[in-house]
Amino acid sequence: MKKLLWLITGLVLAAALAAGPAIAGEAKKDPLAAWKPKFDPSGAEYTYILSNISHPVIEGISVGYRIRDKIWERSNGRIYVDFRPLAQLGGEKDVISKLKLGAVQGMMSSSVAAANVSDKLGIVNLPYVIDTFDKLDKFRNDPELWDEFKNSARAKGLIVADITGYGPYGWATTIPVRNLEDAKKVNFRIAQAPVNADIYKAWDLKFTVMPWPDVPQALQTGVINGLDHTTIVCNITKKFTIAKSFTELDYAQGLFIHLVNKRWLDKMPADLQKIFLETIEEESAATRELTRKQFEEQVAAAKESGVEFIPLAAADKQKLVELAAPVYEKWGEKIGADYLQKVRSKLGN
Repeated sequence: MKKLLWLITGLVLAAALAAGPAIAGEAKKDPLAAWKPKFDPSGAEYTYILSNISHPVIEGISVGYRIRDKIWERSNGRIYVDFRPLAQLGGEKDVISKLKLGAVQGMMSSSVAAANVSDKLGIVNLPYVIDTFDKLDKFRNDPELWDEFKNSARAKGLIVADITGYGPYGWATTIPVRNLEDAKKVNFRIAQAPVNADIYKAWDLKFTVMPWPDVPQALQTGVINGLDHTTIVCNITKKFTIAKSFTELDYAQGLFIHLVNKRWLDKMPADLQKIFLETIEEESAATRELTRKQFEEQVAAAKESGVEFIPLAAADKQKLVELAAPVYEKWGEKIGADYLQKVRSKLGN
């Protein structure tokens, strides 16, 4: 009888242990399950691996899936866009290296990281140059401005296919920032990009350069008490649960710059290249409109949850422009002083 009891107990324990991993697997659901393709991509002649670090709930990122489906349809299954968001292929600096080598064929790079590819791409990060949705559309739709920007990555073997975005930048903070004096009490997290560091040095504000994955803990522990980012990102990624104030600086538009490895593109026949590039342009244009709508929705949702939105006074914005004079000069030399002046003049800066 004792042997029988021990045998039954052993079988029950074994069954429980076997079931454990299955239960854990069910609990850990695939965050991208809703975006799986509704077709079998195994027969594609060309596979385009496209990387991004963020979550496709942001319209400027989910465009990767819309591009995937439309290109598959238009190419009759000859091109498969294998979109990999959520940093599946690594951080942006690592992916840029893989992109240049051709190990990855495409990347929707954040605008702050894209300046590491070409200095000219850094123009979109300069304060109060391309700072509104309307200016962004005007910049994108003016061939004289856009073509020089688009072609600036060719020396690295890349082309800029198009751009999408994630809204205007401001300050999400744990204490209200109503003016520039208040801002001096904040330690702002900024992105790992030289242009951003130069801006904050010129503004004489305290800042910490920090990878995005480190931000939640740093914000919770008080290592930082402010974020240089956009409403869309801060609300969707729950940063407003700690940082309950948002100062509307609106100094730049957060962008994703769609970079393509030119060697890979050139291997496709001309008809497929045309389908590929035209589809990216069409879907990107539609997504820029969706981003405007998402911005309004996320502002409304954040306000409803108790976040205070604080407009920065025009005089303070003008002061930031004046303080940034050394940045315009330094980056003007890198970007091309004539091009920077042309962009600022045409956009009314």
